[in-house]
Amino acid sequence: MANIQRAILSVYNKEGIVDFAQGLQAMGIEILSTGGTYALLKEKGIRATEIAEYTGFPEMLDGRVKTLHPRIHGGILGKRGSAKHQEEMTKAGISPIDLVVVNLYPFKETVAKPDVTLEEAIENIDIGGPTMLRSAAKNYKDVAVIVDPRDYGDILKEIQESKGAVSESKRFMLARKVFRTTSDYDGAIASYLSGLEGKGERFPDTFQIYLEKVQVLRYGENPHQEAVLYQDSLSGKGGLPRQLWGKEMSYNNFLDTEAAYEMALSFQEQAAVVVKHNNPCGVATGETLVAAYRKARATDPTSAFGGVAAFNRPVDSETAEEITSTFMEVVIAPSIDASALPIFKKKKNLRVLEAGAESISQKNKTRFDIRCLSGGILIQDHDDDIIDDADALKVVSQRVPSEEELAALLFAWKVCKQVKSNAIIYARSGQTIGIGAGQMSRVDSVNIAQTKAQQTLEGCVMASDAFFPFRDAIDAAAKAGIVAVIQPGGSIRDQDVIQAIDEHKMAMVFTGMRHFKH
Repeated sequence: MANIQRAILSVYNKEGIVDFAQGLQAMGIEILSTGGTYALLKEKGIRATEIAEYTGFPEMLDGRVKTLHPRIHGGILGKRGSAKHQEEMTKAGISPIDLVVVNLYPFKETVAKPDVTLEEAIENIDIGGPTMLRSAAKNYKDVAVIVDPRDYGDILKEIQESKGAVSESKRFMLARKVFRTTSDYDGAIASYLSGLEGKGERFPDTFQIYLEKVQVLRYGENPHQEAVLYQDSLSGKGGLPRQLWGKEMSYNNFLDTEAAYEMALSFQEQAAVVVKHNNPCGVATGETLVAAYRKARATDPTSAFGGVAAFNRPVDSETAEEITSTFMEVVIAPSIDASALPIFKKKKNLRVLEAGAESISQKNKTRFDIRCLSGGILIQDHDDDIIDDADALKVVSQRVPSEEELAALLFAWKVCKQVKSNAIIYARSGQTIGIGAGQMSRVDSVNIAQTKAQQTLEGCVMASDAFFPFRDAIDAAAKAGIVAVIQPGGSIRDQDVIQAIDEHKMAMVFTGMRHFKH
């Protein structure tokens, strides 16, 4: 590539552009610029030619048209090694543009605002910028293009050291970055417009996902697997939690933390959740956060060791002291009190995360569950439905559950929703007593939950994430002291199960809603 003689600078994000332009000017490179960028360069004493003067055509339509001109795109797209291109450029009075420095209107940041209007979003769709970027990236063999301000220093250094050129390998790298950027940008626009209420399809014919790499993890579920953390590049709310303390999160840490925090947020009361291997070891509510945590841990203290603790209220110093009295891998909460953080920092291996002040009742209706198959993926809505009201339950037994039993049943149902199928929960109001998870047979989960129980099951309730195919689980639960059951219903043997309930003088309610979690 010949030395860079002419550059166009047109940026929304002005970070670092003045220093970069000064470096170009020092190399004797002619600078073309637009609107706000031109005004800034002029203010800083940097020589530049405004695009309108260069093209002989005024900026118009409220800035919608300024760089869409043959003198700009001909100068970028013309092949330097093509005699035909050079002849046509000379005939049209088009000079080569060797360096394009452009970044785009902040569309994603704009639509992330809760009160954004469609008109505001539309006006933040950049047209000229992506067009120049794509033109330059297409002609990377002759043109260098910068879309990321973080590349200014490296590229300027190369121009200076090579006395005016950028290597082809570097130009190719910059071109790849451009096409990733413009693809992401167009995807954000398509996603926003498709997602407008009543305007688009939830599951369109083509499904696009736009992610930004955040962190390379040490490994995946196992040391021989590579893993990377990406974040949703279109989401301006919620998002990933902020780590306040501790060593880097692992792949498994992220999975367990997500499961624990989602469960904690399902409760209106202050709640504590302890998760291990994506299943809860214990869940509880309490008058104080520390009381809730003690109750949750007491469900299965052996399994809780080395787990993830999640809370739906700010963690105070008393709760922090209790958490650090045993080994935990991760703590996550909406916030961590200033008095609690120094306590956590005494444990160098403990990871402390702050999730932000997300509403406990907030439902993320844009979230999907995605699972990979060989040659495809499965996509579904995230299971956000929660039953909070006893009036939504259908009593199917002769005995009506008491108010205390209903409270325990609703509590157990919320926990059951987050446990791997087949899931069985034994609970009192505000505390899990035994959890049976992930068994191939439902009655096996019933028996495992009994085995895991550290306290008496007498007077407890039982929740099942799906219907009981036979009465054997009811007979086993009754023998253990269970007094009431909550389940979806819907089995062809529902009547046999109800008969078993009545024989044992238990109470049972149907939810009409299944919560399989594979």
